[in-house]
Amino acid sequence: MQISDNKVVSIHYTLTNKNGEVLDSSSDKEPLSYLHGNKNIISGLENALKGKQVGDKFNISVPPEEAYGVHDEALIQVIPKSVFQGIEDIEAGMQFQAKSDEGIQIVTVTKVDGDKITVDGNHALAGETLNFDVEVADIREATEEELQHGHVHGPDGHHH
Repeated sequence: MQISDNKVVSIHYTLTNKNGEVLDSSSDKEPLSYLHGNKNIISGLENALKGKQVGDKFNISVPPEEAYGVHDEALIQVIPKSVFQGIEDIEAGMQFQAKSDEGIQIVTVTKVDGDKITVDGNHALAGETLNFDVEVADIREATEEELQHGHVHGPDGHHH
C-alpha cells in the first residue's frame, strides 16, 4: 500500500535544524500517526511522503514556506500589561492564547519592559528550514469516523 489521501500513516522521524541540533524525535516512542491529505502535518513533509510505502526511509529538507512559514515582523507587537487581566507576573517565554482575525493564535512573550509587553505571534520554528530523517512505519485505511473528523483516532476511538 502506498501513501495517498485519506490513509492513516505512521512514521518515525528525527527533526533537526540547520545546525544539526535535534528539535524533536519519535525515537524510543510510538511513531507519529496522521491522516494524509488533511493538513495534519506540515505540507512539505506531507508532500514528500506521498507515494511512499512501509519501510521506506528518506531525508528531506523543508523550507519555511512549506513548514511554519517565514518569520513575519507584523506578528510582533508591544502591548500594555493591562491586557493581561488577572496575571501579576509576566515573564519572557510565557505563552498565551490571543484572538485574531484568523481565530485563536498562540503568542509568546519575548520581552517585559515595565508595563510594556512584547509578544510574538510567529510559530517558534517560523523562518526555519527543517530537516527530517523519516521512516514509514505503517499505512492503513482510515475509519469512517477518522475521515469525518479529519484526524487519526487512537485504538480506543476518540472522544470530542
